[in-house]
Amino acid sequence: MNRALRGLVALVASVGLSVAMAQSTALPPSPAVNASTNGPAADAPALTQQDLGSFFDGLMPYALRRDDIAGGVVVVVKDGKVLFTRGYGYANLATRTPVSSDDTLFRPGSTSKLFTWTAVMQLVEQGKLSLDRDVNDYLDFHIPAWHGKPITLRELMTHTAGFEDVTRGLMPASPKDLNLQRYLKDRLPTRIFPPGKIVAYSNYGCGLAGYIVQRASGEPFAQYIEQHILQPLGMSHSTFAQPLPPALAPLMSKGYLRASDGKPQPFELIDPPPAGAMSTTATDMAKFMIAQLQDGRYGDAQILQPATVRLMHSQQYAPAPGMPGFDLGFYQENRNGLRIIGHAGDTMLFHSDLHLLLDKDVGLFLSFNSAGNPTAGGTLTLRRAIFHAFLDRYFPTPLPVQAPAPLSASADATKVAGWYQTSRRNDSAMRLFNLLSQFHVAASSDGTLTVSPMLSNDAGEPLRWREVAPLKYREMNGRDRLSFVADADGHIRYWTTTYIAPVMVFQRVSAARSKGTAMPLAGLSLLILLTTLATWGLGCWQRHHYRATLELLPALRRSRLFSRLGALTLFVDLTGWLVLGGTIGTHPTLLLQGTAAPWMTALYVFGVVALLGALAVVLHAINSWRLGSRSMRVRLGETLLALAALYLGWFILVFGLVSFNTHF
Repeated sequence: MNRALRGLVALVASVGLSVAMAQSTALPPSPAVNASTNGPAADAPALTQQDLGSFFDGLMPYALRRDDIAGGVVVVVKDGKVLFTRGYGYANLATRTPVSSDDTLFRPGSTSKLFTWTAVMQLVEQGKLSLDRDVNDYLDFHIPAWHGKPITLRELMTHTAGFEDVTRGLMPASPKDLNLQRYLKDRLPTRIFPPGKIVAYSNYGCGLAGYIVQRASGEPFAQYIEQHILQPLGMSHSTFAQPLPPALAPLMSKGYLRASDGKPQPFELIDPPPAGAMSTTATDMAKFMIAQLQDGRYGDAQILQPATVRLMHSQQYAPAPGMPGFDLGFYQENRNGLRIIGHAGDTMLFHSDLHLLLDKDVGLFLSFNSAGNPTAGGTLTLRRAIFHAFLDRYFPTPLPVQAPAPLSASADATKVAGWYQTSRRNDSAMRLFNLLSQFHVAASSDGTLTVSPMLSNDAGEPLRWREVAPLKYREMNGRDRLSFVADADGHIRYWTTTYIAPVMVFQRVSAARSKGTAMPLAGLSLLILLTTLATWGLGCWQRHHYRATLELLPALRRSRLFSRLGALTLFVDLTGWLVLGGTIGTHPTLLLQGTAAPWMTALYVFGVVALLGALAVVLHAINSWRLGSRSMRVRLGETLLALAALYLGWFILVFGLVSFNTHF
């Protein structure tokens, strides 16, 4: 949590800060944070409408201002009733329309998946679907089995089907591009893990489940959700329809990149719709939370039977013993001694969180209508800070006592140190980008760990982790945990942490393919190429200027020319990929709408030429030694260039830069 925000949260938690004070731009950390966090539960204020009003009215206006967000909404439910709900900021900056928790529509993004999973469980109740049957039995197209092992709905609901991640077409440019059946058939991902073994969050998997709901029920997906979940719950301001129905369109909040630029962005289209296309209000989301907390009942409506709800809220998968995993559709986020399940949701513009405190019959939903200021940590940091402050205020528990490190701490730290990549990735077309996004686990001399750049505090400094049991770590002076999983031979396979939602694990990368090895060697090789090309150009200019000639055998002259052109193609190809990666980083719609595909194809073609260029560089180095007409210094230089070309050729092949695959 940012220091200013942490200070504000502490003051709100202890005295109920006024709105005027909340708009201060810098508040120091307060000892009240520790009092709130470590004090006994008996000291916690009562969870009442009045106290929630003081808490959120003090926090939210400041948070919106600090993070450059136009508007947000909060709703808290308890014991089957709405306890508190309020909108903050603006739904439309141009007209200064305030956010209304009853009437302003937000896009909850992937929180929409909970409705898809609820629909699946309704049909399981009716015997139309089975959680453990091959999903191909419900489809009109075929998903290949993994070595004879099919995918089941249970694996779709726990994101363990083994699909690689796909983003192409996730946010189409036009409503005419929306077609669930076509999307699923055209975008079938490669299976990179055996089913049921590795969690790897998949929008495609949820889309597939929604399509199965459509086929098993005989109703279009959006219509099924409308008739069997939204209408029974009285969620009259919610829909999966895209674009919005005329009656709801005027109520939709504008979406902004930042409040300060004041420019509303177009309505975001999501494909596949079951994975994130919902539009809703806070009040409507309260009804859904109540139904989930009240054994499937809201008022007179019963959308699920109690036994089904209990099954849906029971653990189905965990990446490591004692670590949070997945229930059926909900992921676990236990904290402060409470059993908590939930789901976040993000579009490019809207950002939401839903949390159910099962032991307390409490639900919390937050949503914001702007991407916000990334230098402030973005809405992910903000939402996590608000949720943790909420828990520490109303359900405080002492920080865990730091146990002495086991005798194996130093050896274990050395064992787990290295580079890791996320299981939620695309190996078909994005291996280079996977390389660039790897995480490094570093071991200190005292046996503690740091994980950068991911597990860091708000100042950008890596958090420190101390071993509390073999391969199990706890954040120093904090609550979060980190656990490493080894195979039968003791080799580290991956790690998982409570610091983020358990939607992925982080898998060990071999030294040769790690960012710590590949990037320095690729950078050095490119530097050698650049130096060679600069020397080549300078030499050509000097010979032209002084009207001199380079005395070489004809065969060596030809191979030298091809070598230099080969070095140029290698340099341009790798530079082109880096430029494309940077462009995608600032314009993610290149992936989401698929417009990066032509550029990738062009680079694939150029990559083939670059490989031929690498061969030309190597052949010239051989000629330099074989023909023996060059000095030792020149021959050694040509050999160094050949080694650089060989490495870059390996790099191009290993990281898929000639795969001709645009299935991203």
